[in-house]
This record gives sequence, structure tokens and C-alpha cells, in this order.
Amino acid sequence: MRQVVLDTETTGLEPEAGHRVIEIGCYELEQRRATGETFHAYLNPGRPVDPEAMAVHGITDAFLADKPRFADLAQTFVAFVANAEVIIHNAPFDVGFLDYELARLGEAWGRLEDHCRVVDSLAMARQQHPGQRNSLDALCRRYGIDNSSRTLHGALLDAEILAEVYLAMTGGQVTLHLGGDEGGPAAARIDPPRPVSSDRPRLPVIEPAEAALNAHVAWLDRLDESAGKPCVWRQLESGAAS
Repeated sequence: MRQVVLDTETTGLEPEAGHRVIEIGCYELEQRRATGETFHAYLNPGRPVDPEAMAVHGITDAFLADKPRFADLAQTFVAFVANAEVIIHNAPFDVGFLDYELARLGEAWGRLEDHCRVVDSLAMARQQHPGQRNSLDALCRRYGIDNSSRTLHGALLDAEILAEVYLAMTGGQVTLHLGGDEGGPAAARIDPPRPVSSDRPRLPVIEPAEAALNAHVAWLDRLDESAGKPCVWRQLESGAAS
């Protein structure tokens, strides 16, 4: 399975207001392993970068002045993402901008999802961690992924970090390895479990206090009432459930 992790930087927040893409970063995975292949480009948007956006990514008008236009690299970009599963954090934002850039080139270019399948990793994170912060930085902290180099947003760096986050969210892998090194398809190296020694001391069993037992029984009563039948714990106690 070929996957491309994608991120963009833009001149502002809304393509409807004429804002444009100024950086695209793509990081390729094959069978959940980094291939070393990337697509990365800075783009001249033909308009100024908003100061608020510049404060986020640090990309200036002067830096972009001699960069190619999106039209110059559109074919190469589309070829890179073609037929891949493209993973984007907060996909509607990036897809909206890329669709706007493609539309400017003409109807024949279609939309991004005419060339690839888009997966929104933010939507996935919200399902897995409801009610919690699910920004890329928050997910890095949650999964123990080093993002110390991310002092400013950058499309290729963010795409690589997102690749690690996505792999951690979907299978426990948190370290990227290029294809061809030793080991199986998963890059995480996990030692097999060791058997427990038979002569180890027995673990102490701490009996709950009477108040805790009464509170537990009351909680099970409420579960029974809400379910309209004995809850799983009561079924286990009675031997009705396997």
C-alpha cells in the first residue's frame, strides 16, 4: 500500500479570499515504511503573505519572489500523489487550497480527490481521543514523538512528523525506517515477552474497604437499571457470560 503524508503552507486562511499555497511537502510510505521519496516545493503565490501567516511559518515575500508558480510544478505534484492514500492533518484546509490551485489551471485538472484517496488524520485522532487536544504538537506529546525541531511550521518537516504520528495512531509504530533494513514490515522493534519466573514472590492482594465495595454495588445497580438487564460484571459473577 502506497501512502503519501502531505502538508501545505499558505499565504492566509481562505482560498475564497484569494489566498494561495506557498509550500507543499509530501513524504512517501510504502507498506507503512518510509521510502525516502519526497516531493517538496516553495511556490511564488503572486500575492503578499499575510503577516499572521508569516508568523506561523516564517516564509517571506522576498524568499518566494524567485520561486516557481504552482502551474510550473502541478504535473509533478499530481504524479507524486496519483493513486496513493494521502494522509493530511485537518484535510479540508489543505484540500481546499489544493483544489483551488488546480481549478485555476482549468477544469481538466479536476480536484485532488480525483487523483488520490484522502484520509484526514485529525478526524481519526478526534475519534480515538474525544474531548482532547488533537493538534499535531499535542499528538506528538501523547505518542512520545520528538518534534523539538518544529519551531516554525514547515510543510515537509510537518509531513514527516505527521507520518510518525499516523503510524503510532494506527499500529504502534513510532520510528520511521527506510525500506530495505532488517526486520519485518513494521519498523517498531519490540522485544518478545519474557516468561515470568515461577519462584518470584506472590503479588500482594489488597482487599477493598467496605465503603468501596458498597459504592461498587451501587454503581452496578445503576448499570443494570440503565441497560434493563444485568450488566456484564453481574453476568460474570453468576456464570451467565463466558
